Amino acid sequence: MTATPEGSSDGYSRSKFPHWITQSGTCNTREVVLKRDGTNVTTDSSCAAVSGSWYSAYDGATWTAAADLDIDHVVPLAEAWRSGASSWTTAQRQGFANDLTRPQLIAVTDNVNQAKGDKDPAEWLPSLTSYRCTYARMWVDVKHYYNLTVDTAEKSALQSVLNGC
Repeated sequence: MTATPEGSSDGYSRSKFPHWITQSGTCNTREVVLKRDGTNVTTDSSCAAVSGSWYSAYDGATWTAAADLDIDHVVPLAEAWRSGASSWTTAQRQGFANDLTRPQLIAVTDNVNQAKGDKDPAEWLPSLTSYRCTYARMWVDVKHYYNLTVDTAEKSALQSVLNGC
């Protein structure tokens, strides 16, 4: 993977990545990920998780209330924008923001996701060191699949993590 200087955030808006679209019936992407990533998840008639248990691989915490979880975009939307998604169509960005096939969406502790923000692996890694190899592989998989660029610091951080795996 060749390092490329990161693009600008000019013109970026989360609204340019329509997310939590309907996946099936009344279930949106967030609800599908909560069901997929949780244990013994039960939902109400509108598909909202009303009970279950979720393990956050970023920090090792376990939660029993869906409200304590965010669905993290492993490669953040703003990072994707600066790495090439600024040239995509809205439909392509919507596909990226709701991708249930690649390792792009994961249920994690809400405040951990908020602390991560739009940082890349040079700026943020999961506090649970045992998950860093998996996280770095997920990042590379998503960036590769979507043909998104990596900058020098990001590439170096990824190589450092992956060399220790």
